[in-house]
Amino acid sequence: MGKEEELGIEKLPEGCIAHAIALTSPLDACRSSAVSTAFRAAADSDLVWDRFLPADTPSILSRALHPFDYSSKRDLFFRLCDSILIDGGKMSMWLERSTGAKCYMISARELSIVWGDTPQYWRWISLPDSRFPEVAELVNVCWLEIRGHVQCKLLTPKTTYAAYLIFKLADWSRGLDYPPQEASVTLGLRSSTTLIRLQPRSDAVRARRIGIPFGLLRPVEAPAAHALNNGEEAEEVGESDPPPPPAPLARDNGWLEVAIGEFYNEEGEDGEVVISFTEIKGGHWKKGLIVQGIEIRPKHRK
Repeated sequence: MGKEEELGIEKLPEGCIAHAIALTSPLDACRSSAVSTAFRAAADSDLVWDRFLPADTPSILSRALHPFDYSSKRDLFFRLCDSILIDGGKMSMWLERSTGAKCYMISARELSIVWGDTPQYWRWISLPDSRFPEVAELVNVCWLEIRGHVQCKLLTPKTTYAAYLIFKLADWSRGLDYPPQEASVTLGLRSSTTLIRLQPRSDAVRARRIGIPFGLLRPVEAPAAHALNNGEEAEEVGESDPPPPPAPLARDNGWLEVAIGEFYNEEGEDGEVVISFTEIKGGHWKKGLIVQGIEIRPKHRK
């Protein structure tokens, strides 16, 4: 940037520059701070960051489990980018740093889990790496059914969201490899259904074959499943079978996530998103699933 151009920018009122930056995004606002001293002052102003904060920010703050102080609207925005507990600690909420879109995780306690309060089927435990005081641990069930819901008005309008089951598998987990589980996301008359598999089937077969506990094994590439023991895997998974469901992905914090489905939140007014995760057709017993919650966050196209 030339000296004359820089002097021209310096002569613009800070409010004018701030209004222009407020029409961009949080990511662009941070980048613009490096343009000049005038841009830095404008990009840090409350006018800009008030535009990036959700319209219902006062409501969000009133629902926070632990109130916190902030020195500016910019400071408040980045504090909300770190997950905060709301609604008595049964949900967590945060803002996406690059766009300001709202994200949520519904805790296991806030989900509807069939037989969730029956100790012989489910139990509630505490784990130090969970966002919530309690997580649900599956003791043993033949009917697995978990449902959650979120009001559209809580989400950012005109945004495509994806829902994820956040979970772990205990070392003694069984029965979660086959048949695959069914997941669905419903919004009004629109519904999507997909098959997922919490335990990669090839790992489960291998574990049973060599007699080791099956727990948090890393997902394996699909071709490797057919290369075990000189084709013996074909006895478990036939060559004519459909492609296996996507494997869960490891998160940085030690948990796993698996995509349940996606939906488009148009205006974010009335309406409710219903998310379900079930395995009720196989009739066999399942155990060792540890559920932290269901996460809802913007889906970005690659």
